[in-house]
Amino acid sequence: MLQRERQKLLGLLQDMNKNRFIVFRSLTLLRMLSLDASLIDEQYDYPSAKLDVLFEQLVDVLAEGHKALVFSQFTSFLGKARDRMDKAGIRYEYLDGSTLRRHEVLERWRDGDAPVFLISLKAGGFGLNLTEADYVFLLDPWWNPAAEEQAIDRTHRIGQTRSVNVYRMVASGTIEEKVMALKEQKARLFDAVIDDDAVFSSALSAEDIRGLLED
Repeated sequence: MLQRERQKLLGLLQDMNKNRFIVFRSLTLLRMLSLDASLIDEQYDYPSAKLDVLFEQLVDVLAEGHKALVFSQFTSFLGKARDRMDKAGIRYEYLDGSTLRRHEVLERWRDGDAPVFLISLKAGGFGLNLTEADYVFLLDPWWNPAAEEQAIDRTHRIGQTRSVNVYRMVASGTIEEKVMALKEQKARLFDAVIDDDAVFSSALSAEDIRGLLED
């Protein structure tokens, strides 16, 4: 899949403006592949190493009585995490852009005993005060550091009395590492824009995309 998408992308970069949407779609596919191959094709139903590591961390975090927020940009991957929570018998709340009665979900989180809150980036980046949690797990790196910080900031609101631990989970040897490096190079530009799709549309050049595809 990587080789196929790489060849397609390199051909599209000759006219970046015309093909920008297709380029973005291919990069999104590669980012999903870094999380779990079955998100792309159900025949590749292999265990997700990233979820394995998340649950290894959660065992210790929850045993010590902490609460955790778990963020992803991809609701399909959050669904995988939710399935694992069910199998492990871990109580949780869940919020994405399609969640109805959002205020009721937030009240259950604040008043209930669920130690984990699964949240999609677009649903959880703004307007939430989640100081009950003191651990944050980011399951995938985001194009825009400002949007990422908005999500983390949910735990740092007025009323937070504990230190907050943040874990950014990046799959080695994948496009995720390249995204992290690119974010550092373009930090000033990204900081000026909150919406990650808008950042991609305006900020990434053909040369940037080639850098993401290098071995």
